[in-house]
Amino acid sequence: MHHRLSRRAAAFAFAALASLAAGLPVRPAAAQPVTPIKFVLDWKLQGIHAWYYLAEDKGYFAAEKLAVTIDQGDGSAAAVTKVMAGAYQAGFGDVNAIIQNAVAKPGTAPVMVYMIYNRAPFALIVKSTSPIRTLKDLEGKTLGTVAGGAASRMFPVIAGKGGVDAAKVKWTNVAPNLQEQMMLKDHVDGSAVFSVTSYMNLVAQGIDPDKDIRWFHYGDLGVELYGNGVLVSQKLVKDNPQAVAGLVRAIHKGLRDTIANPDAAIAALMKREPLLNKDLEKRRLMYTLKTVMLTPEAAAIGLGDVSDARFARSLIQVQEAFELPRVPTAAEVFDRRFLPPLAERRVAAP
Repeated sequence: MHHRLSRRAAAFAFAALASLAAGLPVRPAAAQPVTPIKFVLDWKLQGIHAWYYLAEDKGYFAAEKLAVTIDQGDGSAAAVTKVMAGAYQAGFGDVNAIIQNAVAKPGTAPVMVYMIYNRAPFALIVKSTSPIRTLKDLEGKTLGTVAGGAASRMFPVIAGKGGVDAAKVKWTNVAPNLQEQMMLKDHVDGSAVFSVTSYMNLVAQGIDPDKDIRWFHYGDLGVELYGNGVLVSQKLVKDNPQAVAGLVRAIHKGLRDTIANPDAAIAALMKREPLLNKDLEKRRLMYTLKTVMLTPEAAAIGLGDVSDARFARSLIQVQEAFELPRVPTAAEVFDRRFLPPLAERRVAAP
């Protein structure tokens, strides 16, 4: 009986014969090498990291032949510099820090390959009883900020949009863990914060952030910035683009499953850090999904992508706010080549 080899089998047989003739070892097709990737988060474990661990538990990284080690971080901008330094090949960090580094150290800054925060989570907070009801009311007031905080650096953008004389607003540096307390105790009139963190800090202090706090979200006030996403080193893109594509696919699947079943994602997170407050972290996750991820734009262009027109405007806003010598090109900062097809990234409009 005659058997016809499939094209794939014939190709492998030919490759095997060629390898034998050259004295090279034959590697079975299924025995692809596993690529190790060190991945750094933006902060200590929180509900906003749950999708990474759900992806791990569901075997999505393993299916892509990746061995991903996930470490906690100490800042969205720090994740960028750690990848630049070569300590990590990938991370979850701030695209706006990439923009700054793309100008300061061209050719060495990582690139964003999957945008997760469709809106940068910058906001100003004041007590709901505060006389500050509009941006104009900020003139003559004092706001708290962490040293070098992006929210305070971007304030001139919303000030300009709101007709505020930014020179009439005073700033004082506060410790990151005291931003909300300083405002609540009237040591400052308001604080410039990272909303997804501050919201739950307020909850933990017995404050209802929806009733007791007045929010000025930068994304509602003319700031077009995107936020955190999956970034990778240029070396990984160059040396192993297949690994980059696999990493993006695996994380996307984990995020997709998290949206469909938040409880499963939080359960995966709690396996890594049992001392976390499960209910609080789920609330943090749901708040983040609602306010900075599942936006109308994300529904239109799919998870992970950016609007080219808006992204171009955001580059200019960052350049002006940080007084960069030039505006980097979009290609220096964001690379959509590794995104799964749009049909797989569709999300329902909020």
